[in-house]
Amino acid sequence: MEISNSYLSLPDRCYVRQLADTVPEPTLLAWNAPLAEALGLSGLAESDVDLAELFGGNRRPDEAEPIALAYAGHQFGNFVPQLGDGRALLIGDVVATDGRRYDVQLKGSGRTPFSRGGDGKSAMGPVLREYVVSEAMHRLGVPTSRALAAVATGERVMRERLLPGAVMTRVAASHLRVGTFEYFAARRDLEALHALANFAIERHVPDCATSERPYVALFESTLAAQAKLVASWMGLGFIHGVMNTDNTAISGETIDYGPCAFMDEFQHDKVFSSIDRGGRYAYRMQPTIAQWNLARFAECLLLIDDAKERYEQALEQFIPSYRKAYYNVMCTKLGLRPDDGGQHDELISAWLQHLQDHQLDFTLSFRQLADRLDASSETDEPHFGRFEQRWREAIVTAGDDPAEVRTRMNAVNPLFIPRNHQIERAIDAATGGDMSIFNDLLEVTTEPYEEQPALASYAVPPAPRERVTATFCGT
Repeated sequence: MEISNSYLSLPDRCYVRQLADTVPEPTLLAWNAPLAEALGLSGLAESDVDLAELFGGNRRPDEAEPIALAYAGHQFGNFVPQLGDGRALLIGDVVATDGRRYDVQLKGSGRTPFSRGGDGKSAMGPVLREYVVSEAMHRLGVPTSRALAAVATGERVMRERLLPGAVMTRVAASHLRVGTFEYFAARRDLEALHALANFAIERHVPDCATSERPYVALFESTLAAQAKLVASWMGLGFIHGVMNTDNTAISGETIDYGPCAFMDEFQHDKVFSSIDRGGRYAYRMQPTIAQWNLARFAECLLLIDDAKERYEQALEQFIPSYRKAYYNVMCTKLGLRPDDGGQHDELISAWLQHLQDHQLDFTLSFRQLADRLDASSETDEPHFGRFEQRWREAIVTAGDDPAEVRTRMNAVNPLFIPRNHQIERAIDAATGGDMSIFNDLLEVTTEPYEEQPALASYAVPPAPRERVTATFCGT
């Protein structure tokens, strides 16, 4: 394995060198062998014991130079000038078999100078939640950080009560955030801002380097990536929960899974985060907040490239770009052919209104709608009321074969998602030493569109007593 740390080319005030804490009893909970192979890390250790020692923090690769990254951020709209990796260490980066460079980071590895009084640790619950949700998102085609390993530490960490500790190894295209730029913009550190912007261009969008205004091009690229990302979230009923600027990646990946969740019954204003009392990061607010976060990124770049009009023009295009991406996502999910005129906008709205009015499950309703195209259902009463009649008419008008439409819909609408109540069951069982539910969740979400009769119960929405209405950050 060749591991380097390209962040060390940045000014040294961008990071702090730090070693992980040693842990008393590292035990491997999960290991992503396919990802390890893609990263060229499959020969990293000879046994699970060695992997646990390595990814629990007790030893590190010889070439690794771990660092905690500096960043700031707007948290629930309030600017915090210093945040940083308070419980994470960037071990380094590797070039994968696809030729791209990826960061490898430990989460829950102990205190750093950015811990702000925290213990720098992670409980097992948040580690397992991020592991299974991030891997599910990858299988659903959503740009995301990935999970490489989860290791129990043998420690207990204090949250609301004493909980078993764990360390997660996360892989991402990079850990540059809007908040990284805000950290240096707040200090008017133009040298660091230039270095960060150049680093981001080299890492993510090298073609921008030859643009007339490279930093504007970087901004436009980030904006386009975020528009597509949020559209994909919305199409899956996914709620990030903490869309702070320090959780907004320049790469356009989903990152920092905290109080996240997939909706069960559709509610446009759904909030899961226990601390989001005002609904700032509700499901319906995600596009608006993404644009707000990008405006903060533009403010940073303005300090090193005074092209205010260009940034404003780009920012104004975010919502139209998002709406186009969302329209394409929803048309595809409904088996309709996207067009440039938005002819299906009203039908999409009618579908969502029907789901909300009848409190229907967001994920399964698309599969059930596709089943309505089975030839045996043609003479039945419409299961989805007036909407279904209008939808069928749109398919007929398009001249599409219903069986082909059904096949297309089932190829993009998952049967399995990591439902919140199942994640909580997995966490409860794992803290007692039983990883079977967690492993089942990983298995079903690896093939989310396929029927899996032996594990069919994982597709079922929660019973009223099983519903999880609030999720927690875990820090």
